[in-house]
Amino acid sequence: MNKRDVIDNQQLHAALTTNKRPTPPNPLNAVFTFAWRALLKVKHQPEQLLDVAALPILFLLMFTYLFGGAIAGSTKEYLQFILPGILVQTVTQITMYTGMELNKDIQKGFFDRQRTLPIWLPSSLIGALLVDSLRYIIASTVMVSFALILGFRPQGGIIGVGLAVALLIIFCFSLSWIWNTLALIMRSEQTLMMTSMMVIFPLTFLSSAFVDPSTMPRFLEGFVKINPISLLVDAVRGLMHGIASGQDVLWVLLSSAILIVIFAPLTMYLYRNKK
Repeated sequence: MNKRDVIDNQQLHAALTTNKRPTPPNPLNAVFTFAWRALLKVKHQPEQLLDVAALPILFLLMFTYLFGGAIAGSTKEYLQFILPGILVQTVTQITMYTGMELNKDIQKGFFDRQRTLPIWLPSSLIGALLVDSLRYIIASTVMVSFALILGFRPQGGIIGVGLAVALLIIFCFSLSWIWNTLALIMRSEQTLMMTSMMVIFPLTFLSSAFVDPSTMPRFLEGFVKINPISLLVDAVRGLMHGIASGQDVLWVLLSSAILIVIFAPLTMYLYRNKK
């Protein structure tokens, strides 16, 4: 070994033994880092926003002008009734995004790499859920703005609409934990997507989103009234039109709390023990 190699080894040894390890990021920084990662995915694949911006408008136009006259006798009257229902349908359908991205990270090996990092364990999930909440806000803003152009007039005013959207985001945040749990169990994102749609579509259409439950057969009406989506639709509709009761809002908040209490710990248990 020549003199140059000895010097290089001494410098390398000094660098490895005297330099302190970088301080691990605090939980807040880790959450925002993963949120930024999720935003970059949207930047590079902007077509992801089609179901947030374009599909809500398509659904609203189809249901209002195809069924408004037949169901309510007037498209304008039906618009006042159906807008909250379409809003709930649209936003609940995009709650699966975090679960799908988590499943994709598992399949690609990124999940295993990030678990070796000295970071707060739930930071990647919370960061992705924050970006999903942004999707919910965008979808709600697009739908309400377009509905106002069509003639939607919320009697609850800006405050009522704002409270309705806030309640919707809270519920959807809690609902997304179910898909996170399933993402850690299922083998592919396609399977997860099909499973989530098989759950969301029946619950949405067998609810008070599109028609008054009192017009349904009695056996169906009973199910619709206890359907969590119906509870959410009734609360959102009531807040927008200024007729919501505290009981309607309380039931939605209680449902959201139950979902988080059950599925958030279950998700984290599976997250820690995933092999």
